[in-house]
Amino acid sequence: MIFDVTKDIKYVGVDDCDIDLFESQYVVPNGISYNSYVVLDEKIAIMDTVDKRKCGEWLENVATVLGSRQPDFLVVHHLEPDHAGSIADVMAKYPALQIVTSARAAQMMPQFYVEDSFAERTIAVKEGDTLSLGKHTLHFAMAPMVHWPEVMVSYDAADKVLFSADGFGKFGALSHDEEWACEARRYYFNICGKYGQPVQALLKKAATLDIECICPLHGPVLKENLGYYIGLYDTWSKYDVETEGVFVAFASIHGNTAEVARKMKDILIAKGAAKVSIADLSRDDMAEAVEDAFRMGKLVVAAASYDGDVFPPMHDFLHHLKIKSYQKRRVGIIENGSWAPVAGRVMRSMLETMKDVEIVEPMVTIRSRMKQEDIPSLEALADAILA
Repeated sequence: MIFDVTKDIKYVGVDDCDIDLFESQYVVPNGISYNSYVVLDEKIAIMDTVDKRKCGEWLENVATVLGSRQPDFLVVHHLEPDHAGSIADVMAKYPALQIVTSARAAQMMPQFYVEDSFAERTIAVKEGDTLSLGKHTLHFAMAPMVHWPEVMVSYDAADKVLFSADGFGKFGALSHDEEWACEARRYYFNICGKYGQPVQALLKKAATLDIECICPLHGPVLKENLGYYIGLYDTWSKYDVETEGVFVAFASIHGNTAEVARKMKDILIAKGAAKVSIADLSRDDMAEAVEDAFRMGKLVVAAASYDGDVFPPMHDFLHHLKIKSYQKRRVGIIENGSWAPVAGRVMRSMLETMKDVEIVEPMVTIRSRMKQEDIPSLEALADAILA
């Protein structure tokens, strides 16, 4: 796919609509884009490569835009293979090409490129360094841990374009037209969610720039209403609440805990909850469950006891929340057990390791199946979580 970002900046990225799992774990029903750009000036810079899966198509796009000209620089913002997987191919095709990347990325290059790490063809840059292409000058800013330690971004003052690496990216191929926030949110919390403070640091740097266009490594080029996108990133990276409401996540073996969870949803709605979402952790997309947990300010977890522990889909969900730095939320607990209910204790112990997570009482215990006498306890938990 080729299109104009500006008069001098061309998009040369590719869609991957055949991939089943991004990073071998995230369902991407609408595919993913690997974004790359070419800045045409007195000197030419290619901005990142693409996943090896789409190298041939990408090289054709680059060659089409270059015509008879030869590129001077390959700017590598992020060394992850979905963006740097075609470095060796483009370096072989254009022997005069020089890599421009962060010092940390230059150090890491031999880990990926064993036969030739291109050390003699690499320019390592640091915070505040610039690269003049003619009319366009690239200004480099380091963005460590957004979401790898070697990440940097670059800013072209001439066209007021920020090349934001994985920042402001989203799932979904460019050929699939869809609303930005949903898949950008799922992407953010599952890819970058652990790194709120580094993202905040990058946003502070971006605030000093006059930005009219954001060019991420995944998802659409952003040109309009940039305050909306930046505002969401500010909310997400501060772990603030985006949507007032309650997310009910359940892990049920035979359907009895599911029945309790759905009853809890009905009670919450009846009591005036602004929004209630629910997920079956055994069947629904785990990445979407993580997204909803971060999006909303309140969470109710309901799970069956299992082998003296908690049913594994719930354990997996809470583990995902922990490693993504889940925090600043209120959580209610519902457990189920036929002879030795322990799920609540396990869930509580996992939640207590998370920062600023308030566990709301009472914890509700169900014995095998929900009964009429259990309803008052669910009502009490709903009152407490909504208070």
